[in-house]
Amino acid sequence: MSAALFPDPVSVTVRAPAKINVYLGVGKVRPDGFHPLETVYQAVSLYDDVTVTDAEEWSVTTVVDGIHVDGAAIPDDDTNIALRAGRALVAHHGLECAASIEVRKSIPVAGGMAGGSADAAATLVALDRLWSLDTADDVLLSIAADLGSDVPFALVGGTATGTGRGEIVTPVEDNGSWWWVVVFNEEGLSTPSVYGAYDLLEGGDHDYRIRPQMLEALRAPEGAEDLVVFLYNDLEDAAFYLRPDLQRVAEAALECGAATTLLSGSGPTMLAAATSAEDARAIAGRLAEQGYDRTAVVHGPVAGAHVVAYQ
Repeated sequence: MSAALFPDPVSVTVRAPAKINVYLGVGKVRPDGFHPLETVYQAVSLYDDVTVTDAEEWSVTTVVDGIHVDGAAIPDDDTNIALRAGRALVAHHGLECAASIEVRKSIPVAGGMAGGSADAAATLVALDRLWSLDTADDVLLSIAADLGSDVPFALVGGTATGTGRGEIVTPVEDNGSWWWVVVFNEEGLSTPSVYGAYDLLEGGDHDYRIRPQMLEALRAPEGAEDLVVFLYNDLEDAAFYLRPDLQRVAEAALECGAATTLLSGSGPTMLAAATSAEDARAIAGRLAEQGYDRTAVVHGPVAGAHVVAYQ
């Protein structure tokens, strides 16, 4: 298949959500340099939109929609994960297609919310629809896993467990509607540096498995209070060690009425758990009064990568 088979430009836009880890357990580093993980992902209502259009050659551009997004930190060359996703998909099918990729970003860069992974997942779905490839779900998940540990979940969405490096995704029943105040941070935080600090401080010599009681709390429609008890991130102490200011954010959120706080992924984004949309907005307002005005109120779970426009 080549671009010549598509004389009329057609565009497909796919929306993909940010993720949070409502639980993140980290084991001892493996010989291959990766840490075994057990995590509970939740997709939340903060999105990137990816539009793909048939083209003679590959290109990627980024449009910044969120004030908390640092566009300068996003590459526009072959290292861009959306572009790598497109190339991986056509390589799998043995094609010679190319596309222009436009990413409209609202998910922060290097914020622990898997914005790049969302872009990769959206690109896979968009190009699959653009070129009517009918790629099997298990194949898309396999390609996604090769791109990054969080990419498969961005395809699946909802709430799911992640094992291995996080790339082995299993949807779980979630009957609740969970509300969070996302507190963004202007300064990024390197994932390798957080894991390095974790190895120094903790080493992973503990039981990091997901508690069955947490999955039971997710199944209960009114289980917010029960869920709060199980919210946990093994990387939080390491992130606080590297960035003491993040601990001050957590303390401020608690003072503003959060039920609890949680580091998002490897940070630096912090999450404040709320009991309702109204409660979340009130917490965000109090945080703004204390100078933490780079926030968003989000809910989950929401759908994974899905088509929103086809022209």
